[in-house]
Amino acid sequence: MSTAAASAAGTWKLGDLEVNRIGYGAMRLTGNGMMGNSDGTPIDRDAAVRLLHSAFEQGVDHVDTASFYFSPLRSANELINRALASWNGDVVVVTKVGPGRDPSGEWLTMARPDQLRGQVEENLRQLGRDHLDVVNLRRNGPGTASIAEHFGALAELREAGLVRHLGISNVRPEHLAEARAIAPVVCVQNSYGLDWRRADESGMVDLCREQGVAFVPYFAIAGRRREAAAVRERDARVYTVARAHGATPAQVRLAWTLHRGPHVLAIPGTTNPGHLAENIAAGALRLTEEELVLLDRQV
Repeated sequence: MSTAAASAAGTWKLGDLEVNRIGYGAMRLTGNGMMGNSDGTPIDRDAAVRLLHSAFEQGVDHVDTASFYFSPLRSANELINRALASWNGDVVVVTKVGPGRDPSGEWLTMARPDQLRGQVEENLRQLGRDHLDVVNLRRNGPGTASIAEHFGALAELREAGLVRHLGISNVRPEHLAEARAIAPVVCVQNSYGLDWRRADESGMVDLCREQGVAFVPYFAIAGRRREAAAVRERDARVYTVARAHGATPAQVRLAWTLHRGPHVLAIPGTTNPGHLAENIAAGALRLTEEELVLLDRQV
C-alpha cells in the first residue's frame, strides 16, 4: 500500500507537530481492555513491532498510548519503544496521565497533582525518550471537579521541558476553558462516534474547531461497546452507505467522524493487519451530503 495512504484525509497540527489525521491507538496491543471486557491473548512482540511498522509505512505518524495500557505480559509503551527504535521516520507519541494502576493491574484513584511528574517520568522511561510529544490529562469519572490544579502541574512540566504539548481527555467545555487559561491545549480526546454523540450535545466538537484544537474521538468504531470485541454491524444506515462505496461498516464509521471537521483525528486500534489497512484507507472515503444526512439522523 502507498506510504501516502494515511495522508488521504489530510493533516492537522498538534502545536508545531503536523500529523496525518489517521493515527493508531495502541491499547489493543496488550490484550487488555480498560474495563476488563476485551481481555485476550496479547499479540506476539515481534508481530506487534511488524504491525506498528506497517502502520508507519502506510503513513500513520501519530500513536496514542498510556503507561496504564498493560496486561500481565505486554506493555503498549514497551512495544512502541521497540518499534520506534528500529524505525527511521518521525512518529508523534501521544500519551496520557491521571489514572493509574498498580503492578498487578488494579486501578488506583486519580493521581494527585504532585504525582503527575512521576507518571510523566514513567512514560518517559517506558518509551525511552527524554521528552513526551503530547500528554493528555485524562479526567476520571463524571464529576464536575476543576482540573486547574492538575493541568497547572502539567504546565510546569511543559515549562521544564519534559512535555512538548498538552491536551485533555474525558472533559466538558468548561474544562477546556479552564485549561486554556493556564497553558495552550492542542487536543481534546473524548469518547465519540455515530452511536455516542455526547460531544455534539455539549458542543465540544464545534468548540474545538472554533478554537483550533484537535478533537480526537476514541471508541469511534466500537461506540457503546467501548473496548469490547467487534460484533456484527446492526445499523442498516451504515450498511447502506458501506455497500454504496464498497467499504466496510467500520470504514464508514471512521469516515463519518472525520467528516465532522478538518480538526477531527482518528486513532482506531487493532492487532489485525488487514483491519489496520482498512482503517487507514477510511481516510480516503468521501461521503456524500445525502449519506451524511442519513447517518446523522438519530435512531
